[in-house]
Amino acid sequence: MQLATIFVGFIVFGFSENIKGPAIPRIQFDFMLNESQLGTLLSLNALGYLIACSFTAFLTRLWGIKIVSIAAFGVMILSGVCIYLSNSFPMFSSSYFLMYIGNGMLEIALAILGARIFVKNTGTMMNLTHGFYGLSSTVAPLIATGLMSVSVFGHMLDWRGMYVVMLSLSILPILFAWRSSFPSDEVAHEDRVPLKTLMRDRVLWFMVLILSFGVVSELAVGGWLVNFLEKAYMWEGVKASGMLSAFFLCFTLARLILGPITDKIGFLLSLIIFSGFSALCTFGAIVGGEPLAFLFAAAGIGIAMIYPTVMAFIAKRYPNGTDTAITFTVTLMGVGSVIGNYLIGGVIELVKNWVGSDTQIGLIRGLQTGYGFIGLCAAICAVCSFILYLILKKQKELI
Repeated sequence: MQLATIFVGFIVFGFSENIKGPAIPRIQFDFMLNESQLGTLLSLNALGYLIACSFTAFLTRLWGIKIVSIAAFGVMILSGVCIYLSNSFPMFSSSYFLMYIGNGMLEIALAILGARIFVKNTGTMMNLTHGFYGLSSTVAPLIATGLMSVSVFGHMLDWRGMYVVMLSLSILPILFAWRSSFPSDEVAHEDRVPLKTLMRDRVLWFMVLILSFGVVSELAVGGWLVNFLEKAYMWEGVKASGMLSAFFLCFTLARLILGPITDKIGFLLSLIIFSGFSALCTFGAIVGGEPLAFLFAAAGIGIAMIYPTVMAFIAKRYPNGTDTAITFTVTLMGVGSVIGNYLIGGVIELVKNWVGSDTQIGLIRGLQTGYGFIGLCAAICAVCSFILYLILKKQKELI
């Protein structure tokens, strides 16, 4: 039941994160948003995620992982209903914000649970677990595209109905969690590593940088790839969603197959190799144009490995402060995500206006520059990993 809760939980998490790709162009049209406003919307939603990350570890110690996990899934169901009922942009923004509160709570709860359960082959098991996120992310854009055209009792679901249907799947992990008996926190209070001690460790700050740039690069694909392909290359929605699904297919297979490599060659060396590969693929796809668009999907192979590898590193380095270290890292990662989404939208709008706001070439150059920022984040992630690798190798503390 513990494994079922984690695996199914990440499946639902993947759906909630990545059904937005096909929906965003429709949302943008319905509410008449420009790219800058869209970037601001995604940033505010990431802020909800950040807020949830800041209090979830405290609630976990107060209520236990079981209740927090059930509450997180319940919030996601509630947000789906609110999204369906939203008829104005402020109400929609609030509903979307609520969904990210649930996502943030779920992220921390599942990460803590995984760190407590997977004490052996940590890198392999973390990647396997997060592979289920990639599995649902692979089919999420296609399912979302299909559901938006489905009619129920003569009414088309559209993006609002699609959200309520997909988020209602959260009832499944709620049932698993309800019947589960989760491990309690066995670390005595006096043995815990305090937050002040963790904050003095520069290694943890490097983990914050690595995770922040890596996750911005990962999550931005779900929000911007379909938009990029539809507007820059005039692809149809189904074709563009198919490329996003291909990205997550590569993403999923990498986590399911390449996880053991991280345990074998070391976590930091893995981060250098995989984040660097993702950056090269992203830049290659932008420079090569439409004929090399498949490299957008191939970038998923590298970016997939960053998050679970960082979680495995933290679990190994801070066995008596895992909860605190994960919360600290993921919370600051949320700050990076807020800034990252805002910058992507702002860069697109800035370049588009500079080249020609009402021209197709202006839109294309803006989208290319914005997507180039996504590749730059992956490259910075590789550089930070390399610097930390040199530091820990010198100190003989490589994991």
